[in-house]
Amino acid sequence: MDKSNGYEFIASKFIKIREQANNGIGTTAVRNWAQKLSTGSAILDLGCGSGIPISKVLIEEGMLVYGIDASETLIRSFRQNLPTAHAACESVEDSLFFNRKFDAIISWGLMFLLSKDVQEKLIQKVSDALHIGGNFLFTAPNKKAAWKDILTGQTSRSLGVEKYKELLLSSGLALIEEFEDEGQNHYFNAVKVE
Repeated sequence: MDKSNGYEFIASKFIKIREQANNGIGTTAVRNWAQKLSTGSAILDLGCGSGIPISKVLIEEGMLVYGIDASETLIRSFRQNLPTAHAACESVEDSLFFNRKFDAIISWGLMFLLSKDVQEKLIQKVSDALHIGGNFLFTAPNKKAAWKDILTGQTSRSLGVEKYKELLLSSGLALIEEFEDEGQNHYFNAVKVE
């Protein structure tokens, strides 16, 4: 089973697309979110890809970045692009998240690639890996939907805003904000309250 959800197969193409977006879609939203965190915060980037542009923005904002991706090619690129960041080639569902807790966790463009069961388990796992008061920012469409990923052809799915709110709350996370970026990506920003 391909734990990279098809991204290892299209990694070179994906790297070209994302690295062209060095200051593109998502960077302003992530930068604004990061600027609300303390400088030096430890942030876990789930599905970090090559690190560009999301992890790069976090490092530019003074964060200590840890990246996880199931694609060997993408993690190799991540390590080349961001040599000061920590990296692990593993799926988010199997990862031990570096055996530590984080001040914040981000999952940009990953959540909806995962099955419903994995998404549900991942939200609890994220909560367990956050310090109290830590933030979890992820992107997923706010409406419940399923579609074919345009790059991999694999099924993507959003559980919808009501289900995400329920899962966050049952995992000790409170949804504090929802917003969209210039590319109409929908963001959920939650904080660990218990």
